[in-house]
Amino acid sequence: MTEPVLLSLSPQGIATITLNRPEVANAYNEDVLVRLIRMLEALEHEPSLRAVVLRGAGRHFAAGADINWQAEVASYTPQRAYECSLATTVAMTRLNEFPRPTFAVIQGACFGGGFGLACCVDVALATPQALFGITEVRLGVAPTPISTHMVNAIGLRQARRYSLTGERFGPDQAQAMGLVHEVVPAEAMEARLEAILAETLKSSPTAVALTKASFLAANGLTLDARQMQTLAQEGWMQRVSPEGREGLAAFREKRPADWAG
Repeated sequence: MTEPVLLSLSPQGIATITLNRPEVANAYNEDVLVRLIRMLEALEHEPSLRAVVLRGAGRHFAAGADINWQAEVASYTPQRAYECSLATTVAMTRLNEFPRPTFAVIQGACFGGGFGLACCVDVALATPQALFGITEVRLGVAPTPISTHMVNAIGLRQARRYSLTGERFGPDQAQAMGLVHEVVPAEAMEARLEAILAETLKSSPTAVALTKASFLAANGLTLDARQMQTLAQEGWMQRVSPEGREGLAAFREKRPADWAG
């Protein structure tokens, strides 16, 4: 079977993590989340590491949680369902607090949990064809595992609008709200990424790590175990609620949910 998450490390110490499920727009399931967590944990102890680049294989960056996996989770025991929700929260927090510079190259869909991943990196680059959305509410669920990271990246005002309406928007709006740093034509993306990485390699690794940790901690942007557990619990409870089940069924059956006008 093809590995759902790929990892490579360049001689310059640049790790590339690629979500490798292009057949489902790189939507993630528990296996993907666990692999991502383990990769980040291992990379923290890699002495040659200087930066991490997160990508999505194929046409899309990441379309959020896999709808088929969500259907499976709905049948799990409460404890098992909670553990799945916690995996999302842990993966986002690991990425957000990773002690080296992190980058995302975003093309195509960047929805739900994929949007959360984009919020957790230090530098986000998008192509003009990228499309963004915090779409959980359309499915009757709540984006609590990524909520703190959204507010951190785009501010409370923007997070409130787009997480409550579920609107989709393009890269120019994403750049205007601070989610994306630059919009780069697809044919120029690799050169632009290399240029920024080259600048990053001029920086002291320990100074970079301390700067990042200090920014997050001093502004209350780190999460402890209790906070992660609370966010996971909230997400799981809404997902198995009547509206959560209805939203999932409506999406799979390609029909409007009961609450839709």
